[in-house]
Amino acid sequence: MNVPIIEIKNLFKIYEKNNVPAVNNLSLNIEKGEIFGLLGPNGAGKTTIISILCGLRHSSSGDVKICNLSVNNDMEKIKHLIGVVPQEIALYQTLTAYENLKIFSGIYGLKKKEYETHINELLSLFGLDKFKNRYVSKYSGGMKRRLNIIVGLLHQPKLLFLDEPTVGIDVISRCMILENLTQINNAGTTIIYTSHYMNEAENFCTSIALINDGKIILKGKPKELIVQNNTKSLEELFIQKTGKELRE
Repeated sequence: MNVPIIEIKNLFKIYEKNNVPAVNNLSLNIEKGEIFGLLGPNGAGKTTIISILCGLRHSSSGDVKICNLSVNNDMEKIKHLIGVVPQEIALYQTLTAYENLKIFSGIYGLKKKEYETHINELLSLFGLDKFKNRYVSKYSGGMKRRLNIIVGLLHQPKLLFLDEPTVGIDVISRCMILENLTQINNAGTTIIYTSHYMNEAENFCTSIALINDGKIILKGKPKELIVQNNTKSLEELFIQKTGKELRE
């Protein structure tokens, strides 16, 4: 039996001066090779879960394993296995794209002969090879998003975390990003993805977990969940299960 790439057991997180837990006794397994969507309204607990998985926050209780390594005890080993693409653009604006990628390759501890070919392959895949010597400050929003993703892929992670990877960009860039990420997934990288674009998640994700109030309220394949709940789309299902009330 294959060990899930992510195992979460009874995860609980409550912040100081807060009476309501951000994550409430949540258990979840994610299989290797998935494009797994962690979906939910603002304040549902998604960001806290991702932060714990990436080692940016500690849980109050519970057990989390990535690649059969404990997040509590083996985070230094885990960091080499995961790539993280934040929603915020994390690039040096006054450097070129290629200079950015060389710097981040050094941060990952990659040697020149390890990263040079891979950088050029990724730039070509994401349509930036012709613009690698352009300053990032001159890039469009879509180009910056693509470069942001390349940074997370430089060390060829087994597991890639994507937080709103297509927010605020044009349709063509969005389609390219999703097609390329599907190709990367097909080559063996498991993807954990968050988004507020339900139509995008419906077609991109192989499985999803719908989270509300720190708990999983639905889990499964998007198309199957839509049929099971007698709805027409993931967006309709999302509203049905989480409500129309505005969140902070």
